[in-house]
Amino acid sequence: MSNEKEFLQRAVTEWFHAGGLVQPANSSGVTEFEGKSYVVLRNVNGVLAVYRIRTNGTTLKRLQRWPSEIEKW
Repeated sequence: MSNEKEFLQRAVTEWFHAGGLVQPANSSGVTEFEGKSYVVLRNVNGVLAVYRIRTNGTTLKRLQRWPSEIEKW
């Protein structure tokens, strides 16, 4: 994976630009599932948002629905 910290920071920035009000926790991070990479933003209440890292490796796309297995990590 390219730079996980960079993807995480970009996802947090997107989260706040989209109107997110709560701070994602340190448990947020990048994970892979079925060959695809995702940035999962979490806090104590659960998953705040999930962004898929597109195959070009430079673009994030916020998902409205995500695989439930992602919530377990």
